[in-house]
Amino acid sequence: MLSREDSFDGFYRASRQRLYDCVYALTGNAAEAQDAVHEAYARAWQRWSTVGEYADPEAWVRTVARRVAVSRWRRARSAWTAHRRHGPPPDVPGPNPDAVVLTEALARLPIAQRTAVVLHHLVGLPVAEVARETGVPEGTVKARLSRGRRALADLIEETPAEAHHV
Repeated sequence: MLSREDSFDGFYRASRQRLYDCVYALTGNAAEAQDAVHEAYARAWQRWSTVGEYADPEAWVRTVARRVAVSRWRRARSAWTAHRRHGPPPDVPGPNPDAVVLTEALARLPIAQRTAVVLHHLVGLPVAEVARETGVPEGTVKARLSRGRRALADLIEETPAEAHHV
């Protein structure tokens, strides 16, 4: 008596090309056919103790593969219909020019200053919380904030006026 694995492997080797050819002929798409057949064999393997006893296990796998392919067609058609009904998604506006200038300036700060400035000014944490989160004394956070703000002002001032709208 063959083991479950040997029985399935023999079935797979004997039937895989026929099933692929069938589903490829139905879908006209090699990748879709391959995916549908793969899914059908995976389901057959999960239920092989039952499916392997059927008079025609290949018919069961073929039916599953066809249903998987049809299900994909329906999803694709539904998505296409929804797209046509609602149109393409609205354009996403580009980033705010001021935000771009600020982000570029922040990137030029030393990491310790950048962290302090972001946590305090952008996230809104008080100095004590920034100190706790970064593991440094409050005085160090205050010094980093002072140096970071001064450096940011200089960096933003260097930026051409057309790059940001103040």
